[in-house]
Amino acid sequence: MAHPLARIIDQLKREPSRTGSIVITVFGDAIVPRGGSVWLGTLLEFFKTLDIDSGVVRTAMSRLATDGWLERNKVGRNSFYRLVKKGRQTFDTATKHIYDPQPSDWTGRFELLLIGNGEDRDASREALKNAASRAIRLEVSAEDDSGRRLLRESWPLDRTADAYLKFLKTFEPLRGWIGRREPLTDVDAFTARILLIHHYRRVVLRDPLLPTALLPRDWPGRAARQLCGEIYRGLLAPSEQWLDRNATNENGPLPAAGAELARRFVDELYVTKRS
Repeated sequence: MAHPLARIIDQLKREPSRTGSIVITVFGDAIVPRGGSVWLGTLLEFFKTLDIDSGVVRTAMSRLATDGWLERNKVGRNSFYRLVKKGRQTFDTATKHIYDPQPSDWTGRFELLLIGNGEDRDASREALKNAASRAIRLEVSAEDDSGRRLLRESWPLDRTADAYLKFLKTFEPLRGWIGRREPLTDVDAFTARILLIHHYRRVVLRDPLLPTALLPRDWPGRAARQLCGEIYRGLLAPSEQWLDRNATNENGPLPAAGAELARRFVDELYVTKRS
């Protein structure tokens, strides 16, 4: 196994078990673009590369199905899984944060939406998404000191910045490895791709993605996105080859990915060519 990838896997093993979260990453990043359904055996083969026992994976799959994220289709003795509507909607929303270019146009003004029962911040954030039409809307300017102070207090960015810096430190050696054209097997490329997105989405989905004008000049989110995009594009072809050779659904080999896969991180590819 390629040395930088081995270190990333070792780091993963030192963290609390995130098998279920990695399963969702696999589906959203790799399986949904290829029809959405995959054989359990394909997933077990992938998790071998992370040294995660099949029993742990089966337990995670069962829990995700019970919690309404996955549905199982049994054909003979084989089980096939796909994301249900809840899982698809969640990852479709996440997709815009992870893969799409960040919006650049901003007028200097933003909206505040106020809702009641705001004791639990996460619950309030979810309520805001689901009930925005019934919220009180206020337009605020960030062009003066009071507006900028409100933004800093509303979105403390220190933890997000630290998470981006950790991501950079973890994956920078992998970019160097790919840049030197060191050989990566198809399975290593797929494993690296999944862990890359697994780590990146955990950071970027907590990032409010504020306009550049409101961020610190040394904001690490920009470098993290460029790093993620460069590595992802470098891993895409060999990782897709692993899926071609190993991944199946109820009808046999997975269908080819749609055009949306080729558009992921294209803005970062353009930036890399320019620089």
